Amino acid sequence: MPPKNRGGGRGAARGGFNNAGRGGGTVGGGGPRTNVSKPTPGLADETVMTIGVRRKAYGESGRRLTVVTNSFGCEVPDQGQCIILPADKTLPPRMNMQIIESLQTCPDYVDIFSPRAVYDGRKIMVAPRELPFGDAQEFAVTLGNETATPGDKTPKVYHVRLTKVAKINPEALARFIVGTSSHDNTVLTAITALNILVRMEPSMRFPFNARSFFTNSEAKDIRGGYELWRGYFQSVRPAIGRMVLNVDTATGLMFKAGHLVDICCEFFETRDTNVICEGMPDRKRLMLQKFLHGLRVITMHTATPGKPPKPMVIKKVSPLSASQASFMLDGKQTSVATYLMKAYNKKLTYPRMLCVETGSGALVPIELLTVLQGQLMRKQVPSDKTKSVVEFSTMHPNLRKQSIIRGLEVLQYGQSEYLRSFGMTVDPNLLKIQARVLPPPVLTYGNKQNITPAGGAWNMTRKKFFQPATVNGMVLAVFVPERNFTRNDAASMLQSLKASFDAVGITYRGIEPMVSYCSPQSAASVDKELRSLGGAWMQKTKSLPSLILAVMAEGNANIYNAVKHFGDIQAGVATQGLRFNKCKGAREQYWANVCLKINVKLGGINSVPDPRSVPFLSDVNNKTLVLGADSVHPSPGSAESKPSFASLVGNIDSMACKYIATSRVQPPRQEMIEKLKDMTIHILDKYLTKSGGTNLKRVIFYRDGVSEGQFQQVLDLEVPQIKEALAAKKINAKITVIVVGKRHHVRHVTTMTIVDADKSGNCPAGTVVDSDIAHPTEFDFYLQSHGGLLGTSRPSHYSVLLDENNFTPDALQQLSFALCHVYARSTRSVSIPAPVYYADIVCARAVTHYDPAKQAKMGSSEGDGATTASGSSGHPTLDQYIQHFKPLNKRMEEFMYFS
Repeated sequence: MPPKNRGGGRGAARGGFNNAGRGGGTVGGGGPRTNVSKPTPGLADETVMTIGVRRKAYGESGRRLTVVTNSFGCEVPDQGQCIILPADKTLPPRMNMQIIESLQTCPDYVDIFSPRAVYDGRKIMVAPRELPFGDAQEFAVTLGNETATPGDKTPKVYHVRLTKVAKINPEALARFIVGTSSHDNTVLTAITALNILVRMEPSMRFPFNARSFFTNSEAKDIRGGYELWRGYFQSVRPAIGRMVLNVDTATGLMFKAGHLVDICCEFFETRDTNVICEGMPDRKRLMLQKFLHGLRVITMHTATPGKPPKPMVIKKVSPLSASQASFMLDGKQTSVATYLMKAYNKKLTYPRMLCVETGSGALVPIELLTVLQGQLMRKQVPSDKTKSVVEFSTMHPNLRKQSIIRGLEVLQYGQSEYLRSFGMTVDPNLLKIQARVLPPPVLTYGNKQNITPAGGAWNMTRKKFFQPATVNGMVLAVFVPERNFTRNDAASMLQSLKASFDAVGITYRGIEPMVSYCSPQSAASVDKELRSLGGAWMQKTKSLPSLILAVMAEGNANIYNAVKHFGDIQAGVATQGLRFNKCKGAREQYWANVCLKINVKLGGINSVPDPRSVPFLSDVNNKTLVLGADSVHPSPGSAESKPSFASLVGNIDSMACKYIATSRVQPPRQEMIEKLKDMTIHILDKYLTKSGGTNLKRVIFYRDGVSEGQFQQVLDLEVPQIKEALAAKKINAKITVIVVGKRHHVRHVTTMTIVDADKSGNCPAGTVVDSDIAHPTEFDFYLQSHGGLLGTSRPSHYSVLLDENNFTPDALQQLSFALCHVYARSTRSVSIPAPVYYADIVCARAVTHYDPAKQAKMGSSEGDGATTASGSSGHPTLDQYIQHFKPLNKRMEEFMYFS
């Protein structure tokens, strides 16, 4: 049972997934209106400074293909604007937007802000002209009586100080996108201003987050007090020779609007209002409090006629009902229910129903409150809602394209007074760009049988593994009741598995597998159960089994982690988790997939790319080490001391199919890997031992998990560590560094012809784009290496930061595509190169390095529990996390235990 599949890199801050005109097939749009002389599009002048490698050429191999991308050409302003920095505020962005709206429409200031400026809701305001005041000016603004607190005689006054900090230079932006100027703060300022401009109009009309806004025109009720809204992401980005507007669909998890009583009952999946009345257990009350915290509500009983009610924010759920909660009034203790009757003639229907405490400290009965519409749930998506979110977000490519076109109608760029005043226009037609479809690598199985994948998939029927493993005995631990998985089910399962062993070439040696039904009282007692089973096996065989099979219920992460901790950390025995409802009566294909994992866990190799498909790897005189690295961080709301984990994987064979891994604990939310030198030395030691230790001339470092704004940090902080590790082992190897990103919003859709699209309607596996929408000056490309299954496939974005090996675009694209075919768990190509995928899995598995018997929650996904030795906050300190992080068992260090 592997960790959840996920995509790769994070974010973007510096340009990179955009559109331009090279190689034909591009329509619409245009860049800033300028007479700057242009070099070859996308091939920057030698004088231009770049963070990554400067693009020197484009790829040529593969079949040509025209695709539609979800970007629109745009004409950007050619006049100078003034960018302004309001003073720091602690108010929410929506309140800030209202204040700036009032400022610009105030009769006293309307001449200053005509035409009106745009604002990001936080710190930056951009005006289409030089504003008529000096370097700074302070303004007094009121929002009206509706924002006044009780007792105020006059509306609350907000003081807004504006300071001019920069002028936008469209010429600098124009030079950058045609490759005659470097990316500097002037260019970044212009791009930032354009993004604020296009977001201003929808931000005033719809709920929004950093880059997306949401509308209930497409909504779905998912129960539990939530609903899903379709939204739209938008970002103005530089491309080759032009600026483009990237628009994509987004999904917003929203709180339902309506009577708070109904929403609370729905949260508890009941219609019985007694569930939120007196006597509610503290555990349930705190669950409800976590759900309601920060929610904006209104009540009508205190509203002034003719004026909208003032919103309140829920802070806590009180353990007291309206009849229990009381306060001093006129020298007497008065309950909330009594006060409401006397002051407002409001008789409560449910006086025993609990109250909530608002931000002002007032206690208000739940039955009087109404939840306002359009409130985004900004916390982590509840685990029981993840499936609904994924299903709602998954859209067929053609439906996604249609939704984006509808989104353009909602955005109404042509009608926006802000865009008109700035002189910006957006072409209403999606861009058509040039792509290529790379040929897949030929894969070799046992007995030198070759397979050429088609559509990103292949079938290994009647084929043996390239290097089959040997299973020297195995045991089966069943962690579900015998009534759910009988001994007959166990016997049938083992028979099917061994038959699959024979089919793929795995050899089974030893006595018949032993079966034990385990009933652990907790995850911590799994160790005892497995030790008992292992002891019984050793009494019979005088040796450890090669493999522990663990049958368990779906979603039981605690048992799964405990099994992995025992096998990987304590005993040094390979483990394979199985879901009882999947393996009971499973077909041959299921067991073939299980064998894919078992074989590599025991040292085998499933398949290798044919040397002719990857000449870069097969050069025996210039051996290559391929590394994959990633780091993961605590989920939102975790304890501040909860650490991040970093991982590094590397191959120990000549064809980059067999990998080993190492992981470390590091400070919370630190992206750069601080122990990368030690981790690289560990990989090098194993590589040199297993591969003969000679002729290592090239290192390819695939890095996942960094945003474009962190590229320089990778070069400054991580690359030197790799070089130091190589020097420590006296290795003189050239390094290529590639960042693999997936958290972007670029999508490609074919022209929907039978030849071009795959069965899912997506672009075919191997579709690569390195022109048109690529970075204006740097070596990058988009590669969709996997075949589509559901929804719209997302290409991975590859950015080359360092290339001492002087790859041609074709060579690096073909190598990356080939590495997407050596992922051992499946007979399909995956969306990112296998070493990056493995690094992600190793990061997710880092929690299993904590002993569940001693630190039950120290590394868990919920993991904020206190321990007996903890910091003052009740949570473990970083030093304690590091201290209790147990190393991988020595017997597992040369095996793909993470597969």
